[in-house]
Amino acid sequence: MNAITQLFKIQYPIIQGGMIWNSGYKLASAVSNAGGLGLIGAGSMYPDVLREHIQKCQQATSKPFGVNVPMLYPNIEEIIQIIIEEGVKIVFTSAGNPKTWTTYLKEHGITVVHVVSSSKFALKAQEAGVDAVVAEGFEAGGHNGREETTTLTLIPMVKEKIAIPLIAAGGIATGRGMLAAMVLGADGVQMGSRFVASFESSAHANFKQTVIETGEGDTQLTLKELAPVRLIKNKFYNDLQELYQNCPKKEDLELLLGKRRAKRGMFEGDLIEGELEIGQIAGLIHEVKSVQDIIDEVVLEFRNASQEIKGIVL
Repeated sequence: MNAITQLFKIQYPIIQGGMIWNSGYKLASAVSNAGGLGLIGAGSMYPDVLREHIQKCQQATSKPFGVNVPMLYPNIEEIIQIIIEEGVKIVFTSAGNPKTWTTYLKEHGITVVHVVSSSKFALKAQEAGVDAVVAEGFEAGGHNGREETTTLTLIPMVKEKIAIPLIAAGGIATGRGMLAAMVLGADGVQMGSRFVASFESSAHANFKQTVIETGEGDTQLTLKELAPVRLIKNKFYNDLQELYQNCPKKEDLELLLGKRRAKRGMFEGDLIEGELEIGQIAGLIHEVKSVQDIIDEVVLEFRNASQEIKGIVL
């Protein structure tokens, strides 16, 4: 056991990213049942939908699972109350100040983890009283840091500053990647993109197929003026770049983005006008698989790679 498996009472220090439009109860419960920690992505759910997914997850697994709460989304107070009412024991917060909800959640017996993109924010999260942090590098899909700090440099920098458990995220989808992150100082890893391309993910089949076809250089971090997001390069992305040629105001970007763009792309499968969020590691994802197979492969590769490096002598 290590700090993460002890904290969450799970078999492997593998956490599934609570991604919008991808992380319903089917994915979360499958990850938990396979020995990791599944997370329901509350960011794309109305409060009543979140309650339903929590209840279904409780029925689908007896193992620990959590809810990921992006604090920039509306209905945050109602979402927090539902999490407490339904007896959720683990909450990952992101995209906001950890001081806002950490104390309140912990007073209700909830383990709190906050997602950060820098050592400065990791320290603030520790000071706010969180139980662990996720340090997410620039390679990640979805919303991440404006600083463009890579996971390779971010993990040791954060490790140097904090005393609480550290989870690495961004560019990790294999056992070798997991081992590398833990050698750098992480106690566990969070994987998002790899679980998008799973049978249990709630993503549209069109999006899953696009993920496994995505190669090196096919994604780009953009929309830093609103909330930085890594996107697959499609027509919507190209329209964004064309707009950037004219030095757009924030309002211009908001107008082009409009409403429901992420749902349209990832959940409804519009590969042309939809927002397709995925990490750079998509270039290493070649097949849609079951969650059980994904975790089994990651664990086996981790163990084999651990043995290999024992033979490396300087």
